Amino acid sequence: MTTPPPPAATTTSATTTAAATTAAATTTTAATPPVPRRPSASAAPWSELVGAAVLGAERRTPPVPVRPGQSAAAALLDAAAISTVRRRAALRPTPAGERPAPAPADPRPPLPPAARRRLALLLADRGGTGAGSRRGTAPDLTELLPQWLAAAVEQGYRAPEALLPALLDTARARTDLRPAALALAGPRALWLARLNDAWKFALRGIGGPAALPGAGDPEAVRRLWEEGLFAERVALLTALRRRDPRAGLELLGTTWATERAEDRLMFLDSLGEGLSAGDEPFLEQALSDRSRNVRGTAAELLSALPGSALAARMAERTLRCVAVDGRATGGPLLTIEPPRACDAGMQRDGITPRPPSGRGERAWWLAQLVEAMPLDSWSGHLGGRGPAEIVALPVAGDRRTELHDAWCRAAVRQRNAGWARALLGAPGTPAQAAAEVAPGGSSRDVTKLLTVLPGDERALWVAGFIAGHGLADAFRMLGVCAVPWAEPLGRAVVDALDIARDAGSYPWSFSGVMGLAERCLDPGAADRLDMLTALTDEPEGASPGSGCYWSEAFQRLVGTLRLRATMHAELAGAGS
Repeated sequence: MTTPPPPAATTTSATTTAAATTAAATTTTAATPPVPRRPSASAAPWSELVGAAVLGAERRTPPVPVRPGQSAAAALLDAAAISTVRRRAALRPTPAGERPAPAPADPRPPLPPAARRRLALLLADRGGTGAGSRRGTAPDLTELLPQWLAAAVEQGYRAPEALLPALLDTARARTDLRPAALALAGPRALWLARLNDAWKFALRGIGGPAALPGAGDPEAVRRLWEEGLFAERVALLTALRRRDPRAGLELLGTTWATERAEDRLMFLDSLGEGLSAGDEPFLEQALSDRSRNVRGTAAELLSALPGSALAARMAERTLRCVAVDGRATGGPLLTIEPPRACDAGMQRDGITPRPPSGRGERAWWLAQLVEAMPLDSWSGHLGGRGPAEIVALPVAGDRRTELHDAWCRAAVRQRNAGWARALLGAPGTPAQAAAEVAPGGSSRDVTKLLTVLPGDERALWVAGFIAGHGLADAFRMLGVCAVPWAEPLGRAVVDALDIARDAGSYPWSFSGVMGLAERCLDPGAADRLDMLTALTDEPEGASPGSGCYWSEAFQRLVGTLRLRATMHAELAGAGS
């Protein structure tokens, strides 16, 4: 039987073994260097990761470990992903904001189904079909959208809710569409614009009555005037001036003294709506405004009031400079002696003392006086002659052009159709009228002068001008004629285009007029124009390929007119 060792011996043996193990470990540690700890992929600061990404991993070594077989760029992306998760994990979700108020109701009727589909197509074609120099025969839908919108607004429809975003995007891209697009969108356009910064333009441009407080809610009017955005205040003032000019003036007077100069200028310009003698005291006070632009606008508005004190002062100054010499050889002669100084009173009444480059001082002062003088005052000063007789009077020296130019600007400012008619000449004699309207050196704007005439008379005058002079100088005149064009005007335009084709003219020179015809001709003329779509022989000396291009242009014209007729039928409820 084996006797176990004593306890002391056992303890000694264990201690010896432990010591030996410790010594071996110590020896190993001393002989083998420690393995370095791999940096964590998320340990690098975020700014260093961004810096490496911006410069590129090939230019700056990423501050992250790279595994065998892994590229530095991949390691950088891994580290960025880990760091992003770590950063987000430390964030608390923000408290939920208040839900927006429901969109306001729009009681107008919805579009007929066919018209709704048409609007969706027109909005989807915002890129246009007319890119490039050759458009082919397809109608340009982007050019039909303004007319479609105007017709839909005129018939009192509201835009479909699902198409409001696309409608606002289109209006944002095309400022010419904004008034009609926002009118069709109605109050919900404002609601959406307050939720999307991309549509903030709607807050500046919309001024429809449906979006503004009515006259029966004076507290809402006052609150919007005092607290609203600047564009909303301008829209409110303009709408009030249309409904009740006096109420609008009183509202402006409550804050006039505290408004900024640039805001005063815009508000003052709004007084052009419903301008009347009741505005004169306020405008006379504005003549002393500290802003030169405000003073000038006030003077212009007062000169548009023939019975104002400023108009009387201007007439007195002007008539001292102009007289009739009845003893001149060949009949009565207008003699002109411009003012010799621009005194403080003239400057207060809106006369700018310093002329533009190339103009003499005295001639510049006289032109401004004539422009601001009531046109009806000339008859009494010139022996009871009417506008046509006065315009026909010869003028001494070389001042006839500048005098007639000033009369033209006065006729536009005062909306005096009698003087505009006399300055333009008879509608049936455009050849003579053109020579009178635009002599050499003239700066007058015939197109603006035409806007003073009634719509039918304006179209007849332009038709006569085209018949006598062709389309070369008629583009801007056509742009101010009512749509659809009256039959005489439409016939004159088509005849002139047909003559240009027969003469072998360069067809692309008439692309602008052809585009206007597509939008402005009466759609009922499509069948009558069918004969023009045929491909004709090119005359000798014509531009190569012009016959084909003219044929395509007339095909597109006829196709567009028929599409316009279809669109109007859809808005009327047909084809739904």
